[in-house]
Amino acid sequence: MSSKTIIAICIVAVVWGTTFLGIKIGVETVPPWFVAGLRQFLAALILLPILLYSKNLKWIGWRNFRIQTTLSTLMLIGANGLTTVAEENLTSSLTSLISALSPIFIFIASMAIGMEKFTFRTMVGLLMGFSGVVFIFWDGFDDLMNPNYRMGLLILIIALMSWGLGTIYTKKIQLENHNLFLNLFYQFAFAGIVQLIFAFLFSDHIDVSAWSLKSIIAIIYLAVFGSVIAFFSYHYLLKTLLPTQVSILSYVNTIISIFLSWLILGETISAKFIIATACIISGVFIINYKPGMLKFRLMKKYLNR
Repeated sequence: MSSKTIIAICIVAVVWGTTFLGIKIGVETVPPWFVAGLRQFLAALILLPILLYSKNLKWIGWRNFRIQTTLSTLMLIGANGLTTVAEENLTSSLTSLISALSPIFIFIASMAIGMEKFTFRTMVGLLMGFSGVVFIFWDGFDDLMNPNYRMGLLILIIALMSWGLGTIYTKKIQLENHNLFLNLFYQFAFAGIVQLIFAFLFSDHIDVSAWSLKSIIAIIYLAVFGSVIAFFSYHYLLKTLLPTQVSILSYVNTIISIFLSWLILGETISAKFIIATACIISGVFIINYKPGMLKFRLMKKYLNR
């Protein structure tokens, strides 16, 4: 395995494991739609000079523009934006753990449209995943009486559904990224503009002077590392490793996120929460397991693309 691949693996595993923490710090003093909008808009601004320098900034055509804005709506505005809104009322660790269920949502939706087949192994995985949900709320049913908590959960579920739809849409169109930076620029710019409009429309109060330096730094971190660097590393890994191998990193992300939420934010991690984490990660792994996915060897056919 090359050093570049190892670096990309570390970036995706660690950086995306810190994004839930970064979002939580951001929404402490900044309205969530501003956190999401500024993150994506800054990511677009970072890509702009790169595209200008390489002379790759150009119009992508109406068909590709519709594809990129659809992906942006589902993955960045719907999934990322609504997750940011949900974290205003949910803990970082809980948000990351529930988000780890997204492959299960994707699999169920894929079965509904005939892209996946139901097997005994997937049944075991689904049962383990949903048993993890039971452990999450074992001692937390009283929290459901809190309307803000319920709203946060509802928004997060919609975010997971949006991510699932975006993933299935990507599979259906079989999109090839001939110029990844250019496509990401359009996605980031579109999401940033729309989310900033939402921020001005839906924020209860806008007081920039109340935004803490810590929250602002968190937004910049999310833009530079969580969006630009992590997205580029992720797509690089998709070219050098099998997609099923790359999917393993999502399990590492969840563990890192929960650990950092406990270490830095002081969030309570109970024994039942740990059991829920084990059940959900095991369930998702069982559903997504493919022979050879644990053998991290660089595939020549991916390098020759």
